[in-house]
Amino acid sequence: MAQLALVPSQDDKSFRVAPHNVDVEQALLGAILINNDAFYRVADFLMPEHFYEPIHREIYELAGKIIRAGKAAEPATLKTHLPDQLLPEVTMMQYLSRLAAEATTVLNAADYGQAIYDLAIRRNLILVGEEMVSTAYESDVEMTPVKQIEKVEGELFQLAEKGRYDGGFQAFGAALSASIQMAGEAFQRDGGLSGVATDLHDLDRQMGGLQRSDLIVLAGRPAMGKTSLVTNIAYNVAKNWRGEVTPDGHNKTVNGGVVGFFSLEMSSEQLATRILAEQAEISSSDIRRGRIHDNQFAKLVDVSNMMSKVPLYIDDTGGISVAQLAARARRLKRQKGLDLLIVDYLQLLSGSSKASSQNRVQELTEITTTLKALAKELEVPVIALSQLSRQVEQRDDKHPQLADLRESGSIEQDADVVLFVYREEYYLKNKEPKEGTPEHLTWQGEMEQVHGKAEVIIAKQRHGPTGTVQLSFEAQFTRFGNLARADYLPERME
Repeated sequence: MAQLALVPSQDDKSFRVAPHNVDVEQALLGAILINNDAFYRVADFLMPEHFYEPIHREIYELAGKIIRAGKAAEPATLKTHLPDQLLPEVTMMQYLSRLAAEATTVLNAADYGQAIYDLAIRRNLILVGEEMVSTAYESDVEMTPVKQIEKVEGELFQLAEKGRYDGGFQAFGAALSASIQMAGEAFQRDGGLSGVATDLHDLDRQMGGLQRSDLIVLAGRPAMGKTSLVTNIAYNVAKNWRGEVTPDGHNKTVNGGVVGFFSLEMSSEQLATRILAEQAEISSSDIRRGRIHDNQFAKLVDVSNMMSKVPLYIDDTGGISVAQLAARARRLKRQKGLDLLIVDYLQLLSGSSKASSQNRVQELTEITTTLKALAKELEVPVIALSQLSRQVEQRDDKHPQLADLRESGSIEQDADVVLFVYREEYYLKNKEPKEGTPEHLTWQGEMEQVHGKAEVIIAKQRHGPTGTVQLSFEAQFTRFGNLARADYLPERME
């Protein structure tokens, strides 16, 4: 077999070749050429860039294209699309024929593929390490040690998740394959959603679920139920989680998802009490005050035992920077997996640079930009809660608008989706006229119309329509749910 790489002698310690194994690469490619089924044993995790020899990358990529097109990848079919001469003394057809002649069996293909993948990771680790050492020696004023740690951590995360860290351009065909795969997953999934289902059916229908890599801002005035809604969504996603192990040993989510919840305002205990109250249908204030009877306590214990198994992880550290949040989110994805990230709420995060901390608008711009970049890096939807300015209260119509977002420029710009929570009942309750008057009767009629209802206004959505979704809201359990279809009035056709 022709040995393509120039390997120095073992005695030469001053020059070390990056880890590789050309024989294993040749054996795997030969197996694929003899039996194309071998390709499907490694295609899930082995990419062309994982091969050390450039010609092997070309052969593997070309074989993959031919096999996926439903044709036979053999020496004769491959040679047409490759250079005629490999080396002065070896033609491409001769080399491909030798690969096929000295191939490993299909049974060993996965092991050989894993060996090639592991060596590629080691080569990339060396690159990250060399770059880290070089940057540390240079002591650039702009590149502080904290920034360097964050950069290296991000590169290592990319390497661990995707087997590469350099980013850069990718072929349109690769992006197209990912798009078709997403459409296929949506087609097979219950409800036909391309994103993570919230179990709030009308919201899912309007948004197609929570989309990967999206920054979703959920905003509202105090007492509208922002935290309640996002807590309901978090638990719904986590309780539906179901996963399977992929050929390369990773856990893949099939349904629902693993949820990371950064609760910067409430403690993890308070958050757990809310979810417990919602699931057990017992008022959270009664739970806190101990005003429950034996049957209710038994129900609490049963529900808590069931809830303890769901993959919902809460970090209630207050006052963390957005850079710390990103580092913890990466760590959670590596250790437990991650399919949905929630931040409650934006204005309690701090920026990581001194310049931004002197200007609140700049700081919030850094926070939203970092959260959007994190959503793309982790490939998960990020829901960030946000406060609304007081100007809502000064209007007769208190339905929120995009302009009501605090320091709205960056939030509105960076967010893929902006949702507002609005409950007419809250405002109407405070306007009760004197009892016994005609106004009171009118007020009662209006209260009956809006009692137990909430609106989620989709004010911005990059990938879909805007509009309003109606939900039910049970205040005593802080629970949002689906309204019966009969509660919707059909649109009038004039």
